Amino acid sequence: MTRSVAIFALTVLAVAYCLPVRAVVLWSEPASRVIHACPAGVEILGGAVKRDDTASDVLYFKLHVNPLSDAANEPYCALFQLCEGDKYRLAVGNAPEAWGYSACYTSETGPSNQVAGEFNFKSAHPVGAGLGRSMPYELVNHGYEKTIVFKVQYVPGGDDLITVWLDPNLTHGATVENQPENIITKFKANASFNQIRLRHDGGGNGWIFSDMAIATSFNDFVVVRFWQTWWFRGFIALFVLGSVGAAVRMVERRKFQLQLQHAEQERTLERERARIAQDLHDELGSLLTRISLLGGLIQTDRHNPRQVETHAGKIAHAADQTVRALEEIVWAVRPGSDTLQSLVEYIAHFANELFEGNATCCRLDLPHDLPARPLPPDVRHNIFLIVKEALTNALKHAAASEVRVQAKVPANTLEILVQDNGKGFDSASPAESKRNGLGNMRRRAEAIGGTLELQSAPGRGTSVKLSVNLKNGKHAGET
Repeated sequence: MTRSVAIFALTVLAVAYCLPVRAVVLWSEPASRVIHACPAGVEILGGAVKRDDTASDVLYFKLHVNPLSDAANEPYCALFQLCEGDKYRLAVGNAPEAWGYSACYTSETGPSNQVAGEFNFKSAHPVGAGLGRSMPYELVNHGYEKTIVFKVQYVPGGDDLITVWLDPNLTHGATVENQPENIITKFKANASFNQIRLRHDGGGNGWIFSDMAIATSFNDFVVVRFWQTWWFRGFIALFVLGSVGAAVRMVERRKFQLQLQHAEQERTLERERARIAQDLHDELGSLLTRISLLGGLIQTDRHNPRQVETHAGKIAHAADQTVRALEEIVWAVRPGSDTLQSLVEYIAHFANELFEGNATCCRLDLPHDLPARPLPPDVRHNIFLIVKEALTNALKHAAASEVRVQAKVPANTLEILVQDNGKGFDSASPAESKRNGLGNMRRRAEAIGGTLELQSAPGRGTSVKLSVNLKNGKHAGET
């Protein structure tokens, strides 16, 4: 736990160390303002920021403009004017005698300007570009919006140093250093102020000023979308790492589950092999041994026809039992038999053969549209052996005239009922329970997670009911 906390703390410190230093926004006016026929200007700063001739720091100004008319057709001026009281200082926008985006009230005159104190801004789209008579500035045209950013390096007691970027790149990753040279204009001017006035004079429909701000760094004007922020990228990185970790964990968990399932299948297979070997040894072995012994007795008593006939009948009966036992073993191990429907069909087949030619009538009430449920071989075989034991007991000991076998699947539970109308017995008697193999039947039912109910009384017949929950994956073969 301590190690995790330390790693987390170091991560936070590393991220904090790598964060860029953000600028301080001193003032902003994001709303749009339409300025028309306002020579004196509309003051918008409200005393939020001011600088006098003693200032020596750096400020960055930004404004977005949308001209509503062409300056070439309707001469006018539109200005973002710095004022110190009633005195006009540096202004940017469209100077009174300029055709392009420009500044006025400057200490220098631009090389392409005709009026002192005006300075045209360089543009990436100058006048007449490609026509052989290009000017360094861009005409002010209706429908072409521009963003102007300018920097003022204040010089105490002297002219301040001005740098203007016309339509700079303000997307994520932009800096002062990576702006193209053809949009940068530098000159000197007095930029002291305690007011900002938006002015418009002359013809035309005016200008729309918006997204205006003053900050201490160019970086503050760079637009960073939320998906470009460090915290979002950090979140995405953590999310990806978490997703990868969760995926790896799920894969490992699935792999572990498959290994467990494979191991369980291996154990089930080993148990089934052991059971098959036991059945082969116990049932087939004993029957074949009996046939062999009876064959020897026929050889010994070959001169006694009556004994030979008796021995031959016993051999035929033992051979018939051997065929049934072999058939049962083959059915138990055949993969295609691992279904609920196959189990019920085989119970019907066994019951018909068992009661064939016998005075006792066996009535079957077995459905033909059982759910498609898989059953592991050991579960299927144990269910069959319980039913087989119940049917055999009814045939040998009940002296019944009728035996009924019923199967149904209510609420995902397999229920098999074997009922006879025979003489019955005292089910509480240990001797009777032992004689009828009830203890063995109950153990088989418990081994597959089922329950066995026995009801019997002298003169009232016997009923054996087996219930097995098919929703239990261990016993129903589900994963």
